[in-house]
Amino acid sequence: MTRSSDATSVTVGAGLSTHGDARLGAAQAAAAAMTGLAGPPDLAVVFASGAHVATPEVTLEAIQQVLGARALIGCGAGGVLGGGRELETGTAVAVWAASFGATGEATTFHASIDPDGEEITLEDMPEPAGASGVILLPDPYSFPTDVVLLELARSAPGVPVLGGLSSARTLDGEACLFLGEEVHERGAVGVCLEGVELLPCVSQGAAPLGREVTITAAEGHVIYELAGRPALETLERIISELSPRERSLIDAGVLIGIVVGGGKPEYEQGDFLVRGILGADPESGRIAVGATVQEGQVVRLHARDARSADRDLSEALGVRVEAMAGRPTAGALVFSCNGRGQGMFGAPDHDAAALERVLHGAPTAGFFAAGEIGPVGGRSFLHGFTATVALFAG
Repeated sequence: MTRSSDATSVTVGAGLSTHGDARLGAAQAAAAAMTGLAGPPDLAVVFASGAHVATPEVTLEAIQQVLGARALIGCGAGGVLGGGRELETGTAVAVWAASFGATGEATTFHASIDPDGEEITLEDMPEPAGASGVILLPDPYSFPTDVVLLELARSAPGVPVLGGLSSARTLDGEACLFLGEEVHERGAVGVCLEGVELLPCVSQGAAPLGREVTITAAEGHVIYELAGRPALETLERIISELSPRERSLIDAGVLIGIVVGGGKPEYEQGDFLVRGILGADPESGRIAVGATVQEGQVVRLHARDARSADRDLSEALGVRVEAMAGRPTAGALVFSCNGRGQGMFGAPDHDAAALERVLHGAPTAGFFAAGEIGPVGGRSFLHGFTATVALFAG
């Protein structure tokens, strides 16, 4: 499948193969991604599971023999998706290939952390300031993604970073990160894009519940007061006001949504950074949450909800399509939480099918990540249970 709007626009192709032989499956997926492209793509992104992670060099060699991509990144995955399908287990490979026309540039990199430095120092990553976007695929064990995203927010404010944590490892237990025809065992791989229009989309998979309240005392990850009362007391009061169905949703766990970029008259579902409540002290009324908070921020209870997640993904994608003002979606990369899929929705192919429907068959590829990266309130964060999508305008 391939899509573009004219000779100078972004052109994208995508292919998916479940062939049990790594070399043949990789070649099949690459050939499908190559169909319709005028020549070697400027960028290829590869997500591989099963036998492909056991012999990653074979997979990369076969893909590059077909594509001859000028730049390539990718990672091992617990499952892959594309073309309306989701393969959560077994052997599969998804290949996404794009040509960016005369104005687009893709600079790939392998980033690592200096283990001997007194401070965390990011090595071998190009300066992203001025980029139209960054795709980042880190190893969850050897790369401090949260810290790096905070530094990128300071050094390159407004540049969206999207991606996901690699969710499969080699037979030796090492990371499986692809760069060109090399496999890296630590760090992160990624690409800085320039001159390419990228629209980020983060669907958080959680329903907002109850009323909004403002943090009136906090420090670090601890909220002391909400609306002038002990935080735990305020949350308990809000929960008592919920409907029976809403209370049933929080039986699986209470989450809290934190507004990152304030100043709006009303906050919608996508305005909240959703984090877990890590603990509570009944004596003091303090609660600890999975994010740094500060006085004046608005918060609201959230809970995981398949119905809300389904609606939110379709609506969030639809908003981005409207923002393209009639131009086609050339393609999309998707990073879906490995806690979504059939386990969350009770049926196969949910996120992949939503992309196929809302984007009118635009070529897509992605994987089930161990954590998803995308912007909320103008800054990129590491999430859980989200579907994060990078849409490319044609």
